[in-house]
Amino acid sequence: MATASTLIPAPALGGLARKLVADKLLAEEQAREFQQKAQRSGQSFVALAVEAKAVAPLRVAEIASGDFGAALVDLNAVDIDPNLIKDLSEKLLRKTHTLPLYRRGKTLFVAVSDPTNLAALDEIKFATGFNTEAVVVEEDKLTKAIEATSQRISSASMELGDADLDNIDISDGSVSEADIAKSDADEAPIVRYVNKIMLDAIGQNASDIHFEPYEKQYRIRYRKDGELRTVATPPVATALRLAARVKVMSRLDLAERRIPQDGRIKLNLSRTKAIDFRVSTCPTLWGEKIVCRILDPSSAQLGIDALGYQPEQKQAYLNALDKPQGMILVTGPTGSGKTVSLYTGLNILNRDDINISTAEDPAEINLPGVNQVNVNPKVGLTFAAALKAFLRQDPDVIMVGEIRDLETAEIAIKAAQTGHLVLSTLHTNDAPQTIVRLMNMGVPAYNLASTLTLIIAQRLARRLCGVCKRPTSIPRQELIREGFTEAEVDAPEFTMYEAVGCDQCDRGYKGRTGIYQVMPFSEAMGRIIMEGGSAMDLADQAQREGIENLRQSALRKVREGAIDLLEANRVTVGD
Repeated sequence: MATASTLIPAPALGGLARKLVADKLLAEEQAREFQQKAQRSGQSFVALAVEAKAVAPLRVAEIASGDFGAALVDLNAVDIDPNLIKDLSEKLLRKTHTLPLYRRGKTLFVAVSDPTNLAALDEIKFATGFNTEAVVVEEDKLTKAIEATSQRISSASMELGDADLDNIDISDGSVSEADIAKSDADEAPIVRYVNKIMLDAIGQNASDIHFEPYEKQYRIRYRKDGELRTVATPPVATALRLAARVKVMSRLDLAERRIPQDGRIKLNLSRTKAIDFRVSTCPTLWGEKIVCRILDPSSAQLGIDALGYQPEQKQAYLNALDKPQGMILVTGPTGSGKTVSLYTGLNILNRDDINISTAEDPAEINLPGVNQVNVNPKVGLTFAAALKAFLRQDPDVIMVGEIRDLETAEIAIKAAQTGHLVLSTLHTNDAPQTIVRLMNMGVPAYNLASTLTLIIAQRLARRLCGVCKRPTSIPRQELIREGFTEAEVDAPEFTMYEAVGCDQCDRGYKGRTGIYQVMPFSEAMGRIIMEGGSAMDLADQAQREGIENLRQSALRKVREGAIDLLEANRVTVGD
């Protein structure tokens, strides 16, 4: 009796796939696999075959050109007409995997690596209104050209238009910024432009915006998923006006350009949605560089489950938050997610029966029910001064934005020893080094031994897109050299993934996840520091207690398919 598998025939191979199999450049099974992947992911069959190095891109182009009667063109020798792509979206080019090259009359010649992909040509025809004709190019060159063109489209969408530039009075520097800001008509294009920069940054889930003046260019970059990328290069003559507009929005001194300033912008997107920007200016050789940190209050409402803690790490954090006193420290470099981890903990503790006070520089996220104080060293309101005031305010929980000096550390420790739960941050590489850093500040070992409850070291890594990530293979010895154990590598369920890229993500990545070392402070660790032990002694003890270091935590995320090995190496090499 025939089985179900014999009753359902395998899908027939498509045109180019069938030709490559007939010419014995691809095995039928391999071609069928690429074809099925292409149908599932929406990617090009040729792109998948070339990426896997199953066929040479030039050979595929020659066969496609000869067999399907399309001209073969060297893409490196063609100057792409920018007028043909100005009205096309980056998303459309990536989706269709095509690139318009030139136009003759009403016919648009479109670069493709697979001329049988008629649906893609129809989409370009619909978007442009021209008849389309395929021109075959090599797959690897097409991919690079689409990437470069997409970046130009993204940048051009944020450039000042010609009409706007005509309305801007380009001064030679003799006009003051205060005069510039007072002219409503002159400011209108700049106002729209800066608003667009900020709204696009929010829409792209960027964490920072950098406005950077140089001698012969001006650059605007977003930090997205931890990486800086140029998104616009407006005329350098607009530098003063762009800086003035941002300073007006953040209520900074327009005339002061010699010293750094800090400010804040609140952007109301709707009646129920507002985004805050923390603004910092810094005088550079060619003008003021401005960095805007985007502060989304909703990030504090994500909940601890969304941060990427492993189950035992999450439980250790919750246990520490449940204690009435002690000190919880979160460490890591700038941009590693320390603030979100702290605010998540405060959000868990934020109840009617708990009095919470925070001292921050500045308060990044507004939390109703939490008494938040912005420190201001110019008037004497330092972290230490705020802490002293808190202790007279009947607190239950105190959060200090950062322990920077011995005075702040001593007051925080005293608060933790007298019935208060204290949360704070430090800039150290890992959890054991945090203890040594405090001792180097001058904090006595016996105070640390009696006060510390939990130390969390963390990094942020880009998460693989769940739609397009694909399995990859790495030699066994190389994996062991990277830090995996032999048992992990030999496990039947062990699968490595790599980034691919699709219209649902950004070059194979979508969002970020935390990499954590969560180290409860044990009695054994207390004895080590009382005996003058080093950070390495503490790290060894943590390993004996089964606490993963940052590298081990990152490799576990790799095994789970959350991140790739490349990303694990980027954020934890040396840890």
